[in-house]
Amino acid sequence: MPKLKNRKAAIKRYKKTAIGKYLRRHAYKGHLLMHKSKTQKRKLSQTVCVSSSDNKPIKLMLPY
Repeated sequence: MPKLKNRKAAIKRYKKTAIGKYLRRHAYKGHLLMHKSKTQKRKLSQTVCVSSSDNKPIKLMLPY
């Protein structure tokens, strides 16, 4: 059986935790930051867990 490949885009975006969940970054932090408040920018900088409904497709993209 051939070896499965990881999706390179998924490797860059998601990180697997020790208990099997995936971490992601928030959107809307790339540009147009002048009109956003400091509080909003600080909250967008934090990493969060991916929702449980999105775990299955990410698991398929990252088999190893």
